[in-house]
Amino acid sequence: MIVGIDLGGMSAKGACLADGKLFGKTRVATSAADSPEKTAEALADLSFRVAQNAGISYDDVEAIGIGAPGVIDSANGVVVQWSNFAWNNVPLAALVKKYAGKRTFVLNDANSAALGEVRFGAGRRFEDCALVTIGTGVGAGIVIGGKLFEGFRGAGTEFGHTIIRQNGRLCTCGRRGCLESYASAAALIRATRDAMRKDRESLLWGFAHSLDEVDGRTVFLAAKEGDACARDVLRKFIAALGEGIVNLVNLLRPQAVLLGGGISAEGEALLKPLRKFVFPRLYVLDYAPLELLCAALGNDAGLYGAAVNAQEKI
Repeated sequence: MIVGIDLGGMSAKGACLADGKLFGKTRVATSAADSPEKTAEALADLSFRVAQNAGISYDDVEAIGIGAPGVIDSANGVVVQWSNFAWNNVPLAALVKKYAGKRTFVLNDANSAALGEVRFGAGRRFEDCALVTIGTGVGAGIVIGGKLFEGFRGAGTEFGHTIIRQNGRLCTCGRRGCLESYASAAALIRATRDAMRKDRESLLWGFAHSLDEVDGRTVFLAAKEGDACARDVLRKFIAALGEGIVNLVNLLRPQAVLLGGGISAEGEALLKPLRKFVFPRLYVLDYAPLELLCAALGNDAGLYGAAVNAQEKI
C-alpha cells in the first residue's frame, strides 16, 4: 500500500494506491501562511486519514509519495524553490517522515502527473511521451524510454519558460516572451477579458456577464456559437500553444503529447485546431508520427504518479 499526495497551494489531496486503483481519497487545506513544519504535519495527518478512509491499517502503508509544485530535488526529497509558498530548500520528505513515520518521496507535480498518465492513463501505449499541463502556468512532464526525465538535479522540463516571442510579454519569471505568458489558462482568461473590453457586442458577454466571470471555458463556448471575436482569441491561443508544442516535439520527438489541466476538458474543440497547427510544422511527420491527445486521469494523475514514484523507489 502506497499513499500518494498531490500538494497544492490551497489544498492537498491524498489517496492510497493498490492494484492500480485509488482508495480513500481525502483532502486537507494548505496555506502559504503555514510553516513547512505545519504543512508537513498536515500531510502526515492526511496520510493517516487516507488509510482510515480506505479501510486499511496504517501499518500496511509502506511509503508516501508527494507531488509538489516548484523545483524539486527528487533524489533528496527537497523543495528547492516554490515561489507561491516562498519555500527555499525545504526538506519536505524528511519533515513528513518525521510526523508520518513512513519513507517519503517527493517529485515535481507535473512530473508526477506525467508518470501517472504513462502508467495508468492516456500514455500507457507509449515509451516516449510528454504531458503538457495548462493551468496558472504551463508545465511539462517528460517520459523517455519509459522513465521520467527530470534534467540535472531535477531542475529540467520547465516548458512554460521557453521563449516563443523574443522581447514579448513580461513573464512572472522576469523574462519576456515565455510560453506560459501566452498559452496558460491565465493567459487565455486575460486575452478573453481584453477582447470583451474591446467588443461589447461579442457573444463572449453572453457566457460571462462580467469580466470576473470569465474562465477557461468562456472563449470555447462563444467560439462554438460562431463568434468572430472569440474565434480570434482562440486562434491566437492555439498558435502560441502550438508553437511551443512544435518546439518540444522537434527537440525530443515523443510518440505522443498529452494535454492536461482544466482546458483539456474541451477535448476535440482544443485538439482539432491544435493538430491543424502543429502537424504541418513538424519535421518528418510521415516517418515519426505524433499523437496529440488529452490526458485521461484528470485531477487524479498527480496522485497516481506520486504513488508510483514512491512504489518504484522503495
